Amino acid sequence: MDQAQNRSTFITVMAWIFIVVSGFCTVISILQNIMIFTVFRSPEFNQALQAPPPPDMPPIMVFMINNFHILFIAFLIFSVFILVSSVGLLKRWNWARLCFIGIMVLGIIWNLGGIALQFIMFSSMQEQFAANTHPDAPDMQFFVYAIEVISVLFAVGFSILFGWITKCLLSPKIIAEFRCES
Repeated sequence: MDQAQNRSTFITVMAWIFIVVSGFCTVISILQNIMIFTVFRSPEFNQALQAPPPPDMPPIMVFMINNFHILFIAFLIFSVFILVSSVGLLKRWNWARLCFIGIMVLGIIWNLGGIALQFIMFSSMQEQFAANTHPDAPDMQFFVYAIEVISVLFAVGFSILFGWITKCLLSPKIIAEFRCES
């Protein structure tokens, strides 16, 4: 049977969705990197980065602030990687399918790790709110809990979606669509 007749709509639609989204992310990331490496090169900004962080700042935030250039470059590289893998998925190249499985697994780990990071960050924020609130200020506890719950729901939802996509990419019917040559 001809290769074109065996093409599933699932792979085509998923590839196009990821081409559009990762293409958009790549363009935005290029613009962000241009901004980071031009605007944030001033002596004043570098001096602000040299100031010691507040003592109650979570270590992960200190790391992110000290290495924000690397994080923006890493996001650009990852966006381009997803874009290239998406095009390969559309062309039914097996290496792209394998890359996508890795991307989906990484997405699950990222989302679940993000939940843990969120609780670290919000616990620090709650301590700061408690220490710095005016007696007449509204209680922000409800909003913090609401954000935490919604974030957990999104993270779990995306993890389930990424798991389902991974399961589909590992199915024999989908594997049969892909060719090994590049």
